[in-house]
Amino acid sequence: MPRKLKTDPQILEMPAQKMAVVYGKGAPDKVFPVVFPALYGAVYTLKFDLKKRGLPTFKVGPLRSRYPDAHLVPMNEWTIVTGLPIPADTESLPQKIGSPDVRIEEWAYGTVAQILHLGAYDQEQESIEKLHRFIQENGYELAGAHEEEYLTTQDAKVIKTVIRYRIKKK
Repeated sequence: MPRKLKTDPQILEMPAQKMAVVYGKGAPDKVFPVVFPALYGAVYTLKFDLKKRGLPTFKVGPLRSRYPDAHLVPMNEWTIVTGLPIPADTESLPQKIGSPDVRIEEWAYGTVAQILHLGAYDQEQESIEKLHRFIQENGYELAGAHEEEYLTTQDAKVIKTVIRYRIKKK
């Protein structure tokens, strides 16, 4: 049996996750510089407020983005939903005046298929196609938007991105 690689597609179960979320419209290189300060500002302020009050805190996890219409419209018209996981009992987030609104949402998961892409974002197409074939060959179909989880920064020596879809049996 061939050895499984970290870059092989996989199917797994993921629990729902409470997220701090910001919405943007346009190409990622235009949207991210606008939404990141608001999102990270709200999440880190929450973390340090909890710490100041002597309450349990949390580790800020990797950034995730969903692209619900990337396959339908040109990149400069994409809807980008960017989020960071937050504790399940979070009821409100601090907001900076004049910044994009940071919302709290529950991101559903369940059965997902994902693949680890190594390399630049503009070279993801081969990994995406490999994942789509894997989903199809295993009797599943897409049941959610394209999602990416950024395990490294864009200036890392090797960029690591998890590409993920919610799936369901055909």
